[in-house]
Amino acid sequence: MMTEKSPHILIVDDDREIRDLLSRFLEKHGFRCSQAAEGREMRRQLADAKIDLMVLDVMMPGETGLQLCAQLRAEKNSQVARLPIIMLTAAGEETDRIVGLEMGADDYLPKPFSPRELLARIRAVLRRGGPHRGQGGEPLTDSDGEPWSRRLSPERRRR
Repeated sequence: MMTEKSPHILIVDDDREIRDLLSRFLEKHGFRCSQAAEGREMRRQLADAKIDLMVLDVMMPGETGLQLCAQLRAEKNSQVARLPIIMLTAAGEETDRIVGLEMGADDYLPKPFSPRELLARIRAVLRRGGPHRGQGGEPLTDSDGEPWSRRLSPERRRR
């Protein structure tokens, strides 16, 4: 059952049919969904609502999903910059996936895809809460105040 506390997913894709199908499927599984067909609409949605995760198509006319992802990661607003992003694309080659992840996507799913796999990936990304983040979105730290990601680095382990 969907409530105000249900995670809110923003689906950004220029294909209305995909947006509608994904929205209906995710809503059946307890998520609230909003839709945007392009970057300007995406930014309006982000300004108007608390979004917990974005499903972002890579190949869109105008601003591409890769450009939008890079812009979000460069945002001064830390909530927007840390927004989990799962990219969808018809370009599923290894190089395409690597570029998407390097641009800041948290996960990447090539089209055609199984809606059940997307659902599992959404749940996994939300469960993780983003890389090295605590409940409030702050970086996890050790007792010395060092970020856990630095503690796990090879240089740090040699000390």
